[in-house]
Amino acid sequence: MSRMMFVNLPVSDLGKSIEFFSRLGFEFNPQFTDDTATCMIIGESNFVMLLTREKFSSFTPDLEICDTGKSTEVLVCLSAESRAEVDALIDKAVAAGGSSYREAQDYGFMYGRAFRDLDGHIWEFMWMDMAAAQQAS
Repeated sequence: MSRMMFVNLPVSDLGKSIEFFSRLGFEFNPQFTDDTATCMIIGESNFVMLLTREKFSSFTPDLEICDTGKSTEVLVCLSAESRAEVDALIDKAVAAGGSSYREAQDYGFMYGRAFRDLDGHIWEFMWMDMAAAQQAS
C-alpha cells in the first residue's frame, strides 16, 4: 500500500516562505492554501504543509513550538537527480535568503548538502548512484 506523507512545519511569515520555496522551484496546491497554511508539493504523494505559528499551535496546544535556533525538530531530506542539482538547489536556497547548513558530504556514490530555511528548518538534498551504493555495501 502506498501512503501519502504530509510534513507540517510552522513558519513565521507564510508569504515569505511561499516566495522562498517558489524560488527553489516548488509549487503549491491552491485548494489547500489560505492565509494560515499552504500545501507545498514535493512529489506525487509527498507534501509539506507550511503553517503559520498560530495554526501549527492549534494542532499541539499543550506543546511549545521548537526554537530552531536552539533545537532541531526534524531534518527533511529530498532526493536530487544529480550532484549538480544538489548544488544548484542549495545555491538557490542561499540566494533566496536561506543559509548553508554544513559542508557538502561526498561519499563518492552519495553526495549531499543542506540549508536552513527562513525559519531555521534544516533541509537536505541528496544524490545517490544506486548501482554504486549497492556495490559499496
